[in-house]
Amino acid sequence: MNANEIAADKDENEGTSRFPTAYTILFLLIVLVAGLTWIIPAGQYERALNEEVGREVAIPGTYAEVDANPQGLIDVLLAPIAGFYDPDSYAANAIDVALFVLLLGGFLGVVNATGAIDTGIRAAMRRVEGHEIWMIPFLMVLFALGGTTYGMAEETIAFYAILMPVVLRAGYDTVTGVAIILIGAGIGVLGSTINPFATIIASNAAAIPFTDGLGLRLVLLGGGLLICSAYVMRYARRVKLDPSRSIVARLHARHKAHFLSDDPQRQTDKLTVTQSIILVLFGLTFAAMIWGVALQGWWMAQMGALFLGAAIIVGLVARLGEKALTGAFVDGAKELLGVALVIGLARGIVVIMENGMIADTILHNAANTLGDLSDIAFINSMFGILAGMSFFVPSSSGLAVLSMPILAPLSDFAGVSRELVVTAYQSANGLVNLINPTFAVVIGGLAIGRVPYERWLMFIWPLLLILTVFIMGALSISVII
Repeated sequence: MNANEIAADKDENEGTSRFPTAYTILFLLIVLVAGLTWIIPAGQYERALNEEVGREVAIPGTYAEVDANPQGLIDVLLAPIAGFYDPDSYAANAIDVALFVLLLGGFLGVVNATGAIDTGIRAAMRRVEGHEIWMIPFLMVLFALGGTTYGMAEETIAFYAILMPVVLRAGYDTVTGVAIILIGAGIGVLGSTINPFATIIASNAAAIPFTDGLGLRLVLLGGGLLICSAYVMRYARRVKLDPSRSIVARLHARHKAHFLSDDPQRQTDKLTVTQSIILVLFGLTFAAMIWGVALQGWWMAQMGALFLGAAIIVGLVARLGEKALTGAFVDGAKELLGVALVIGLARGIVVIMENGMIADTILHNAANTLGDLSDIAFINSMFGILAGMSFFVPSSSGLAVLSMPILAPLSDFAGVSRELVVTAYQSANGLVNLINPTFAVVIGGLAIGRVPYERWLMFIWPLLLILTVFIMGALSISVII
């Protein structure tokens, strides 16, 4: 990077520094929600264990106001800490996700120390030269399959650091890389078909078979994937033809310096035998992760152990030595330390809302708002209400358990099938979680890809508008037919 590039990069950083960082945004949201606990009356539904869901769910008609528990300064300061380990939160524990992120960073640090990824990317780019654009829909389909089948979300964090060098060498920018993963998996969750953490839990809570409404969800999945792939491909083509049109154009030099190696000894596209073996181990590690999550019920502890073991094996194969291996692992973990911290901060927002006991009040008022609406107005209002609730409860399973026992029965009075309420829930949650600052996957992915949050909003807002019209149109047509 020459002096002019460094100066331009510095100017851009100074210019964008006026916009708060993700840490500040999340902390301000904690303060805002704490303020709401002083305004919104506290209330609770009675709850009973739902054996099919495996969790306690609200009982319709049992809402009652309770003594207020407004959250003060001490609660605000404790919220990010409680966000890591509070067992009663709808968001569940965040400490396991944070530790997984650090172990993943260590694994990537060890692999990067061998030069295998840099060399492999150069070799791959040389072979697909001129056809790089088609990797975008291909990868988005793969991530969407993960989203629609098992709710792939936190697991995607493992792929950001891998994909950034690929898209940069292909002539695109880091926004393209983030979009491929975040939107790809997100549209899969939005159009969940057999996702146990969204569709199945919500359907069970709504007392209907999860296969009800499958046709509409396939339409949302297929149509949404076409819309999103076309949108990202159009942006990527524009950036490649004119890099100055990138949303993060002035940060491009810094991104290249961070994600692409400038070591002259690595400027080759010929893999050594050792590097080839390491790339095979690298691929097998991620294949094992997907297999474990999808079929064996793995979660963050098992995935973290997998990456720790794989890092040791890679270090032994590369003959890094004990000091180089541990040094590379620690350096890699340091790279993702900020991501680990932001996860607890994001979930602290939910902790404040639950401790302030305003979640059930919001739900109760939402149910009353639906009242005597027409069929089309009912389902679209349901979509809007669930989108708003998703901001405070980004967890798909948490939102399903919280909302479906109350909102789904209302459809019986409106003459709308419960399956449409479930579809409205999952599409609203999936849509909001493409930009939700309270969703650790969004903030974490942007942090790894080094895409400022406000730049991501600039990129994605037209797509959100298109998807909203598409979803509301699909729901409305389904009500009519």
